Amino acid sequence: MQTQNYFLELGLINTLKIDRFATPGAYLMAQDGKDVLLPGQYLTPKMKEGDLIDVFLYTDSEDRLVATTQTPKLKLDEFGLLEIVDITPFGAFLDWGLPKDLLLPKKLQKTTAVLGEKRFIKIIYDEKTHRLVATEKLGDMFDRKIIGLKKGQKVSAIILSKTPLGYKCLVENKYEGLLYHNEIFEELHIGDVKEVFVKTLRKDAKLDLSLKQPGTKKGAAGSLKIIEQLQKSKGMMPYNYKSDATLIKETFSMSKKEFKAALTQLKENNTIEVKETGIYLLKK
Repeated sequence: MQTQNYFLELGLINTLKIDRFATPGAYLMAQDGKDVLLPGQYLTPKMKEGDLIDVFLYTDSEDRLVATTQTPKLKLDEFGLLEIVDITPFGAFLDWGLPKDLLLPKKLQKTTAVLGEKRFIKIIYDEKTHRLVATEKLGDMFDRKIIGLKKGQKVSAIILSKTPLGYKCLVENKYEGLLYHNEIFEELHIGDVKEVFVKTLRKDAKLDLSLKQPGTKKGAAGSLKIIEQLQKSKGMMPYNYKSDATLIKETFSMSKKEFKAALTQLKENNTIEVKETGIYLLKK
């Protein structure tokens, strides 16, 4: 059930009531009586006065508050990787999925902007200009008190950087986490958003993460991967227990140990046959 916003909230999704239609579009009203224009390009024939609709609020090229039914790639206080699409003397503009690009001011850049490059940023409210802007100067972005998470829980993580131990992640837009190199068997990139699992809640308020759910039966996840790959390959693939570990990692995104365990499980279930020439999916 939709609940109408009491205030107009910049940078967020607002549920507002269509108050009236005019030449430039429709005026949407919050419960406090303030309104905002939804330009005509976003109107549909089904819209009528009194309807509640979800819109995102930002500022147009003349810094006026305006509504859109489009959803940006990021909203206020969210982090993400956005591409630089224009560079000016006062900053760079990023593509965030709306007609007006998002400004990354020069003073909030870590390094000189390069056209076409992607930058990891946070969207903030600029008190001086009263606009939404991007910043790369994130400081300590992590909450140091973990609330509501438990071991084995599935969470969303953004890959921030590669470290000697593994990949540093932003978990649920709040917490610091780490995926260890020796437990990763797929290609990861900075800015990737992954579904991961909480492996350990550490005393230093950091999270050890896993791409596999802790406690998963040995070979179960790998078995599913092998079956999926076999189905895509018409029931046969040229791999077996002796296959090279690097090729296994590249093809199945798992270690050789996991691969062998999965093969054994599938054989015991009479799902596959393993020969010198490869793996064969058995028909049932």
